[in-house]
Amino acid sequence: MRAAVLHQPAPIASRPLAMEDLPVPGPGAGEVLLKVEACGVCRTDLHITAGELPSLRDSVTPGHQIVARVEKSGQGVESSRIGGRVGVSWLGGVDGTCPLCRKGRENLCDHPTFTGYSVNGGYAEYAVARADFLIPLPSDPSATDLAPLLCAGIIGFRSLRVAEVQPGDRVGLFGFGASAHLAIDVLKSWNCEVYVSTRGESHQQLARSMGAKWVGGATDRPPVPLDCAVTFAPSGDVVLAALASLRKGGIVAINAIHLDRIPQFDYDRLLWGERQLRSVANMTREDARDFVALAAKIGIRPRTTVFRLDQVNEALLAVAEDRIDGAAVVVP
Repeated sequence: MRAAVLHQPAPIASRPLAMEDLPVPGPGAGEVLLKVEACGVCRTDLHITAGELPSLRDSVTPGHQIVARVEKSGQGVESSRIGGRVGVSWLGGVDGTCPLCRKGRENLCDHPTFTGYSVNGGYAEYAVARADFLIPLPSDPSATDLAPLLCAGIIGFRSLRVAEVQPGDRVGLFGFGASAHLAIDVLKSWNCEVYVSTRGESHQQLARSMGAKWVGGATDRPPVPLDCAVTFAPSGDVVLAALASLRKGGIVAINAIHLDRIPQFDYDRLLWGERQLRSVANMTREDARDFVALAAKIGIRPRTTVFRLDQVNEALLAVAEDRIDGAAVVVP
C-alpha cells in the first residue's frame, strides 16, 4: 500500500512526509483493517510533523480524521462489520481502567492511544483501528464531506460543551478554520449570536457568509460582551483577546493541543468576576456519536479542498499558511 510516513519531524515547508510502499497491515485482536476513503487534515498533524509535539515512535503515518470501509476483522470482532462505513478520530483507544476512565472521562485517560501519533493513521490506503473506537457513519454524504467532522467537527462540538454554551448565548469564535466553520452551524441551530475574530480576509468573508453577526481581526474585541468563547488559534494573544471579551461569569474554552505561550495579563481586569479559562482535551465516544447525529440532523456540509495522497505535504503546507477556507482533505 501507499502511505505517507514521517521519519523525522521538520518544518512543514520542507515537506517532511515521505511517500512509501508498505505492506498492508493485519488487524490484531479487537481490531479491524480499514480501506481509507478520505482523511481530513488537522492542525494537530502540523504540530506532530513539525516536532512541536514530542515524537512517540521512530516513524509514523499521521492523519486522524479517517473515513473508511471495514476490509477485514481481527479476532473477537464480528465479521458482519465488514463493508460497513466507519470513522476514526484522534482518540484511538483508552485503557478503560485508570481513575479518569472509571469516572467516565475517557478523553483524559492516563494511557490513551492517539491515531496518527502513537499509532499509524490515515494518510495511507489502509489503516488499522480498534473496533470499539469506530464511529458509525451515514452512507449518504461523500467521504470528503464526512472526514472533517471526525476531529474538527467533534472537537469543536466538545469545545462548545466545555464553554457551557446555552441556546441564545452570545458566543465568540476566535479563529475561523476547519473546526470553527463547523461549530458555527451548530451555534446557529441553537439560536446563538456568533461573533468571529480571525485573521485573513478570506476567513473573514467565509464567517460573514455563514451568518456571523459580527466579524473582526484576530484579536479584535466584539462590540458586545460575550457569554462564552472558543479559541481555535494556538496563540496566547488570541486567548487573552477572548478573555477580554467576556462578561462576568463567562468561559473561554481553548481548543488547542499546543499553545505558543500565555502572555502576562491583568488578573483584576481580565479574570476576576468568576471568568474562567478551560482547556479542551481530546474527545469522547459520546461526543462523537452526539455530534455525528446532530450534523446529520441539521445537514452540516463542510467547505473542503481535496488533495491526492501524494499531495499530502502540499495539503499540510496549505493549512499551515492559512490558504484553506474550511478544511483540507486527503484522498488515496
